[in-house]
Amino acid sequence: MDTNKTNGANLGFENKLWEMADKLRGHMDAAEYKHVVLGLIFLKYISDAFEEKYQELKAKQDTEFTDPEDRDEYLAANVFWVPPEARWEKIQAAAPQPTIGQVIDEAMAAIERENPSLKGVLPKDYARPTLDKVRLGELVKLVGDINLKAQEYGVRDPLGRVYEYFLGKFAEKEGKRGGEYYTPQCVVQLLVEMIEPYRGRVYDPCCGSGGMFVQSEKFVEAHGGKLGDIAIYGQESNPTTWRLCKMNLAIRRIDADLGPHHADTFHNDLHKDLKADYILANPPFNMSDWGGERLTDDPRWKYGVPPASNANYAWIQHFIYHLAPNGIAGFVMANGSLSTSTKAEFEIRKGIIEDDLVDCIVALPGQLFYTTQIPVSLWFLTRNKKADPKRGYRDRTGETLFIDARRMGRLVDRVHRELTQEEIRQIADVYHAWKKGEGYQDKPGWWKSATIEDIRQRDYVLTPGRYVGVEEREDDGIPFEEKMAELTATLYEQFEEAHRLEAEIKKNLEVLGYGE
Repeated sequence: MDTNKTNGANLGFENKLWEMADKLRGHMDAAEYKHVVLGLIFLKYISDAFEEKYQELKAKQDTEFTDPEDRDEYLAANVFWVPPEARWEKIQAAAPQPTIGQVIDEAMAAIERENPSLKGVLPKDYARPTLDKVRLGELVKLVGDINLKAQEYGVRDPLGRVYEYFLGKFAEKEGKRGGEYYTPQCVVQLLVEMIEPYRGRVYDPCCGSGGMFVQSEKFVEAHGGKLGDIAIYGQESNPTTWRLCKMNLAIRRIDADLGPHHADTFHNDLHKDLKADYILANPPFNMSDWGGERLTDDPRWKYGVPPASNANYAWIQHFIYHLAPNGIAGFVMANGSLSTSTKAEFEIRKGIIEDDLVDCIVALPGQLFYTTQIPVSLWFLTRNKKADPKRGYRDRTGETLFIDARRMGRLVDRVHRELTQEEIRQIADVYHAWKKGEGYQDKPGWWKSATIEDIRQRDYVLTPGRYVGVEEREDDGIPFEEKMAELTATLYEQFEEAHRLEAEIKKNLEVLGYGE
């Protein structure tokens, strides 16, 4: 793999499609357009999956007496039943007509009617007068050609790839408002690579568009597992984002329990009794209006009542509450949580540290998120640090690993940074080496294994920079006096050049009539 590539799914074809789709957007707001585009991609996906199964059944009709119009055949194969009026060929045929919006709305409604799991999920407002039907028809054609374009690049799972890529691009376009639900792929990948969800229950109580789940499934498959090795549980409070997530997972053929509807995790926990083997999450940062004043007696607050003005430690305690005895939680958190000294938050953090739940903290570089410039870190909490011969883990009781990755990442444009594949691998490898006790060594300026006593001495602050120290620099063997003489000579040369340029600028200003 080329480690210089960014972690976006972009091999060329996704970006070309995006540029074409974005051109068709015209003056439409990105937030509105998002549902138009992603709804069509979903419609194309389920129609393609249906058509593939349809042709398979048709080919066996004479020998095995299969009926391509028997919906039970599709149910058994985990394929959505698509009624005739909702099949893509009908949508494609209607693309040039002014009634295309109505045709799509009827198709979406028919699919929801025939597939109860999609009830209330699909967008059904393509016929609205404000949506340009000519552009909509062109967009239908573009989505219809996705598979053809993907073939040129040898891309598998093109619709899943495009859906995922477009989610990221829409987050970028919408800025803060739209990106609340979107975690950059490189961050998700790093979390997944570190906690390694091979088998068991995966939970995300603020699941957004489902990126954590998609990446977990990719991880399982990449390591020789299969769909179904992990059971997925999620919750999302935003109704629109909940629908996006349902579509995203359906496109990937991922079964997940997201509850029957959207719901606020704090005030209506849809998975009250769940104890998860893996928790992956990127909760909203520094939520001040989470209704904490109504939850002061909540059983989740083992380490203290979180302040009503900030939900960070409510999320952290929610994760701990839902963690299985041998489970591990990996999540994104604003850096302020590492060191906040407000009484309530300090006491909660102290309790978590003294109970030896903090396994690892990773300080991330800035500019990774489309939506915020708030510096963030990854937290990894576990209930059990004892030796686990089955997984090859040593006894790390009373130890915490700190990794300072703030100098990593590369700029992909003027304002956004991404971790490279190589950097993701390096951070994950350090963590696994530390857990296994194989080839791990502290590296000044980068990572350090600290004890609870070390953390106590630093007043329970978890900022990695407090622990890793300063990077060692190799002595180049040049005496100080020689270096200083060289630097001084260079400095005087630069002074002379500055004077020369100053004189030249003054001369030019005089010629223009702006002299002193």
